[in-house]
Amino acid sequence: MSPIKDRDEQEKSAWFGACFRVRYQESDQMGVVYHANYVNWFEIGRTEMIRSLGLTYRSMEEAGVLLPVIGLDLKYKKPAKYDDYVTVWTRINQMSSVRLTYEYEVRRDENLSLTGQSPISLGPITSSAELPGELLVTGTTQHAWVNGDFRPVRLDKSFPKLYDALSKALRLGRE
Repeated sequence: MSPIKDRDEQEKSAWFGACFRVRYQESDQMGVVYHANYVNWFEIGRTEMIRSLGLTYRSMEEAGVLLPVIGLDLKYKKPAKYDDYVTVWTRINQMSSVRLTYEYEVRRDENLSLTGQSPISLGPITSSAELPGELLVTGTTQHAWVNGDFRPVRLDKSFPKLYDALSKALRLGRE
C-alpha cells in the first residue's frame, strides 16, 4: 500500500531542520531580518530536507524533473535579528505524484551553538514532536512536478527514487 494518501487523509512527514546564524546582509539597519529573506530560507529548508533524504536538487534536475513554486504563504509572528541562531524546520504537508506542499517553521534557538559550515542539518523529528526554539515565522509553499518544458509530470514515473525518498519522509513522520 502506498504511503501517499488523498488530501483529506494526508499525514505530514517528519520535520527536517536547517540551522544557521542570521548574517548581516540579511538584516536592515535596525538589525531585523528583511521579510523577503524568509522565502530564501524556505528554499534552504527544502534543499536540506532533500539532501537529508539522500538526494540533491541537482540530481532531480539531471533526471529532468523540476519543482517550481506555484504558491506561497507566510505568517510573521516575531522578527529574526542579526546574529540570531535560527532553524528552518521543513516537512511535507501534502503530496501526490504531481504536486507537493511543504510546511515551514522558522524558530530562534539561543541554545544552538554552531561551529563549522552552515547550514547544519537536523532531523528527522516526528511530526508530533514539539520543535525547539521561539516561533518566528510559519509558512507553506506549493509546488508542481514538471519537466524541462514545464509540462506536468508524475514523479512516481519520472523519478521513482525521489518519489520513494519523499514517501519515506512521510513514513518517518508517523513513527
